[in-house]
Amino acid sequence: MATPVYMKRLLLLVALLALVAGGYYYFSALRKGPEYALIQAANATQTHDLAAFERYVDVDALTGHLVDDVASQSNLLTALVPGGGLALRGGLGLLKPQLAQAAHKEVQRYVATGSLEAAQAAAPKRLVSISFLGLASHLFSPDSKFKGVKYSTDKGDEALVGLEFTQPRYDTTMVVEVKLLKEPDGHWQAKQITNTGELVKYVARLEKNRLLGGQ
Repeated sequence: MATPVYMKRLLLLVALLALVAGGYYYFSALRKGPEYALIQAANATQTHDLAAFERYVDVDALTGHLVDDVASQSNLLTALVPGGGLALRGGLGLLKPQLAQAAHKEVQRYVATGSLEAAQAAAPKRLVSISFLGLASHLFSPDSKFKGVKYSTDKGDEALVGLEFTQPRYDTTMVVEVKLLKEPDGHWQAKQITNTGELVKYVARLEKNRLLGGQ
């Protein structure tokens, strides 16, 4: 028995409403999710909106973890930053506050100006001359591009998001894993790049292979 025309139209309308509702709930969830927080942080760097950036990125926590993670790979830093490994080897307990403050100033200045040179110049004078944004430029070349979200896991108030970037210098891609926590008001905030040490190891190995291959 053929379905009446009005019934077909009703079924089509229900299907369309379901699609619209699904899209709305997906968009609503995205706006409240950790990926949205990272999108907003990225937008803030483009518009140089430091207040918005710091809403979605805990710069103190991020740079504190960064200092620890980079220092743990001090033996590999020389391959990427001449003198970097030697500068961090030993005495981290005394140097960490200096390094964390310098990294914080660099990040703030970079967001506000969009200039790597201005960010490095704004960092306070310190005994250890290492630019963390300069190190980032070694990990990711100027022609690296964001490829997409590789994965996202959300467990209650904690999430891990893997961001994939191209690395044309070595003809490969790299994934930066960001840990985010949900704040009391419900928005997500980036707290740590969890795989900094692995990225340093990986790029140091790629750079060594590149240099050996060029000999």
